[in-house]
Amino acid sequence: MKQVIKIENLTYVYNSKTPFAKKALNGVDLQINEGDFLGIIGHTGSGKSTLIQHLNGLLKPQSGALNVLGFDLFDKRIKKSYKELRSKVGMVFQYPEYQLFAENVFSDVAFGYKNFFNSKKNKLTKEEVENAVRDALLLVGLNYDEVKDRSPFEISGGQKRRAALAGVIVSKPQILILDEPTAGLDPAGKAEILDLVHALHKTCSHTIVMISHDMDEIAKNCNKIALMEEGKILKVDAPEIIFSDAKKIKELNLDLPNTVKIISDLKENGFDLGRNVFYEKELAELIAKKLR
Repeated sequence: MKQVIKIENLTYVYNSKTPFAKKALNGVDLQINEGDFLGIIGHTGSGKSTLIQHLNGLLKPQSGALNVLGFDLFDKRIKKSYKELRSKVGMVFQYPEYQLFAENVFSDVAFGYKNFFNSKKNKLTKEEVENAVRDALLLVGLNYDEVKDRSPFEISGGQKRRAALAGVIVSKPQILILDEPTAGLDPAGKAEILDLVHALHKTCSHTIVMISHDMDEIAKNCNKIALMEEGKILKVDAPEIIFSDAKKIKELNLDLPNTVKIISDLKENGFDLGRNVFYEKELAELIAKKLR
């Protein structure tokens, strides 16, 4: 398995050398392989957002080792390569639709593509930009001809979020980083965005890193979970393993997936199903099998 991110003993202090110094990362070790869909969980202030902002150079690392797609972020020469790195590592912040700014959807989506790939040596043609924007809008499920000339402030809320995602994936990043991608959406909207993320995982961004406070979302969509507390990664493992220690999850003031809550309660009352599942249908089947 090809390793795309390697982090060793990464430490980061906000307002260092001041009375307000706060250690946000405290010796983080993490390896992420190509193809991973990694969920990062932890209580507010555990270091999740600080960690992901290191992955495309939004925060400059202070101590430790950090390599992303072959880019050594401690190498002083990396400054010249930040644009290339950020074209390969897409970052989608919470409520990305709030970052829309251009007069029409086309210009908004095209902005990042032009920024990354247009230069004095390599002038993008109008056709290249149009093709890139069309492909990005198609990937997020928007009709190019219907939305390209519309103001991003006049389209629906769901379309706004998709247009904002298109502006990130227009460069076809190899790694896509998502900070609470379904925040503020109703159940149907959440399902649509997560279906879209899985489609991107298959087509262009083969490695996904996602922060979420929704444990059902994490359990159902990620193949690995990194559990954080006080700037450290306590454990990285499959959802089945992470959520098997219900006591530890509760100690960290985190919630459990709904199905795991039921399984845990049943176990406490002498009805042990033997393992965790994260889908209601699977839970019903386990209970029926146990009763038989």
